[in-house]
Amino acid sequence: MNILFMGTPEFAVPSLEKLIADGHEICGVFTQPDKPKNRGMKLLPTPVKVCAQAHGIPVHQPIKLRDGSALELIRRLDPELIVVAAYGRILPDEILNVPPKGCINVHSSLLPKYRGAAPINWAVLNGDTVTGVTIMHMAHDLDAGDIIDMVSTPIGPDENAEALYGRLARLGAELLGDVVQSIQAGRAARTPQDDAQATLAPMLTKQLSPIDWSRPAQDIHNQVRGLIPWPAASAELGGKRCKVFSAAVLQEGTSAAPGTILEAGKNGIWVACGGGTVLNLLELQPDGGKRMKAADYLRGHPIQVG
Repeated sequence: MNILFMGTPEFAVPSLEKLIADGHEICGVFTQPDKPKNRGMKLLPTPVKVCAQAHGIPVHQPIKLRDGSALELIRRLDPELIVVAAYGRILPDEILNVPPKGCINVHSSLLPKYRGAAPINWAVLNGDTVTGVTIMHMAHDLDAGDIIDMVSTPIGPDENAEALYGRLARLGAELLGDVVQSIQAGRAARTPQDDAQATLAPMLTKQLSPIDWSRPAQDIHNQVRGLIPWPAASAELGGKRCKVFSAAVLQEGTSAAPGTILEAGKNGIWVACGGGTVLNLLELQPDGGKRMKAADYLRGHPIQVG
């Protein structure tokens, strides 16, 4: 099938590679413009652009989708189907209406739960034990189109959003292969979403980072897992602000006030949390420093217990 692919981050790469491996003709790839990154602020291509160029596929990086130029280009490419995976742009109706077999989206949640920009992170932040990938027909409203198919997977108790991101990317790619085959055969399902069950997964912000030690240890553990790799949970330890990249909920209870340091040594940094629970901080990154084990951090930044 002649397919136009739209995607930007690493999540979308397995989906593009699956379409290529399945022998579809990729008439072009739309991805976000290159952005400056790292200290040198050098313009870096998106992961999808790198993948497309490696396969000799034409890449297009329109700044706007509503000025008519993107629409004209898509009409020239004449795709039978548009496949979107984490593109990062909302497609106007006139683009959705171009391909005869429609536009489909690979979304990393079990819709209608977690419509929006950060479904993987919010599933972990909220302590969900199951998530998955949904592929849907695209509609005017965000992530509200009819469902074609979905696949679910458990979330490990210590799995962070970054690890889950990679797993869902691969699951989504395998599901996409089956869905495109069903579209080609004219037997793709259309199951309307129950809008009353919809929840939102808005973009992450730095305001989510500070740890509130009055919350139970499990909630804070979910916060740590859910905010990796960005913006990361943060706390002040021994007068110095640190990002927290790994933690564990301990079985030990405590009567100490939330935020009290109970232990600081080779086994980590134990902190009293709400409800008499305890969280062990295992991996930290001080402001201006490198990411390291808590035991290594303590060698240069001793913390007083109590």
